[in-house]
Amino acid sequence: MKILVLNCGSSSIKFQLINMTDKNLLAEGIVERIGETTALYTYKSTVFTKKKQEMVIENHEKGIELILENLMNKENGVISNVNEITAVGHRLVHAGEYYSDAVVINDDVVDKLQECCVLAPLHNPANIIGVKAVTAAMPNTPQCGVFDTAFHQTMPARAFLYPLPLELYENEKIRRYGFHGTSHKYVSLKAAEYLNKDIKDLKIISCHLGNGASVTAILHGASVDTSMGLTPLEGLMMGTRCGDIDPAIIIHLIKQMGYTVDEVNNIINKKSGMLGLSKISNDMREIESCIHEKKDQNASLALDVYAYRIKKYIGAYISAMNGVDVIIFTGGVGENMSALRSLVLDDMDFFGIHLDKEKNKVFNNEIVNLSAVDSKVAILKVPTNEELMIAEETVRVLSI
Repeated sequence: MKILVLNCGSSSIKFQLINMTDKNLLAEGIVERIGETTALYTYKSTVFTKKKQEMVIENHEKGIELILENLMNKENGVISNVNEITAVGHRLVHAGEYYSDAVVINDDVVDKLQECCVLAPLHNPANIIGVKAVTAAMPNTPQCGVFDTAFHQTMPARAFLYPLPLELYENEKIRRYGFHGTSHKYVSLKAAEYLNKDIKDLKIISCHLGNGASVTAILHGASVDTSMGLTPLEGLMMGTRCGDIDPAIIIHLIKQMGYTVDEVNNIINKKSGMLGLSKISNDMREIESCIHEKKDQNASLALDVYAYRIKKYIGAYISAMNGVDVIIFTGGVGENMSALRSLVLDDMDFFGIHLDKEKNKVFNNEIVNLSAVDSKVAILKVPTNEELMIAEETVRVLSI
């Protein structure tokens, strides 16, 4: 059984073809700059690697066609015909309050995605284009949608409501939705499996730390609070996003300093976070290099702010769940930056949280228990695999 997993952006398509019999990755790649003068295409399989190739790709339908052609290529492909693909699983971003689980994609689901475009104007339209492109290329292949927001639909009202006039929620559905749900669900299940525990018996705090970052409180397997909000901008400081700030700053920038709405939007989404404070980069590898090699003070300060904000969310979620059994670090930064994990977990002795400094230096792609012997809380580094989670959800929902 082979599942094609797609993540369609406004001008890109990331893909993986996974053999669900043994969970092995058969092929992966990305189509970038769709619709531009020169598009880029990268393809890698178990038998062949094609580095970035420049070409013209007019639209997502052409991108899907290119992916399928390469998968079926007689010399370098991994399938003989499109019928070997059992189903397609899509990473979909925003479902509003409509879905709390993965769904079989039909016309009604596409309509709901369209309704939620106002909540995710950059992502949902691209998701819809991807679904329609697959329908055109593979009309007889079932499709499944896995939403970033679905896992967080278990949050109680006290966690998802903003203290704004209630009619803004009732009429406009302005509330906390949360994102990275597929990753948080995957790593929490893997953590429970690794610890040989029933997830329903655990209180877990999952830290998904990449260029985008979020923390989720998971009580008995269900999300009960998460740091991202109506949009992915709220919560932690990120690569280029500011995260939590006084909302009056926005008003000040517009009314007192003369910025336009679009300029402010660009600042808080693309020029803030690690990039904004460090004045160097949003890439943590560059930040870490500047700290160690150049002793750059801005880089050190930016990292301190980043870690401190994660620490505060962990403390808040321990309070919200009346304790914690497991703290997970995942995502490109969470998995690979040992110095950040140390900064986050230092001085948390009151909670019985103790990091083993030597284990924390281990670099591999496996689950690693970073807890010191005397730690009352399990500290785990868990590599995330959202594509595999989407494939597994596709198999489950379609009962195949």
